Amino acid sequence: METNISQIYLADDDHDDQLLFSTALQELYSSIELSTFDNGVTLMDQLLNCPVLPDLIFLDLNMPLMNGEECLKDIRRERKLSKIPIFIYSASFEIHRIEELFKIGADRYLQKPQSFSALKSTLKRSVESITKETSNEIIFPSRP
Repeated sequence: METNISQIYLADDDHDDQLLFSTALQELYSSIELSTFDNGVTLMDQLLNCPVLPDLIFLDLNMPLMNGEECLKDIRRERKLSKIPIFIYSASFEIHRIEELFKIGADRYLQKPQSFSALKSTLKRSVESITKETSNEIIFPSRP
């Protein structure tokens, strides 16, 4: 599949989730480079010190040291980072919290899927949604 996205960052402290995400992304888009981070602190350090910014960031909400919400706020405060699309990628689904995340700068909210095929479908729709003019979208996992 063709896409204009070349670099994605994933911040998620669950190494199994990182591996599944990486495998699904590789199967869909072999040209996209994925960098993974275990927490928001290392993600922010990379973002503030890297010469080339990612095209898209996926943020888990529950991480040690700096959670996804804190990281989202910090990214949106930094001028050079403020235009990067940020997708919250979480197992939880609380509509009031999702609305708050949209208010502070999340572009999309993805509930973590329960199967590998649903993850691939969700990632495909997520990457494709970058080119659309929609915002504040919740992307539900496809049911197999």
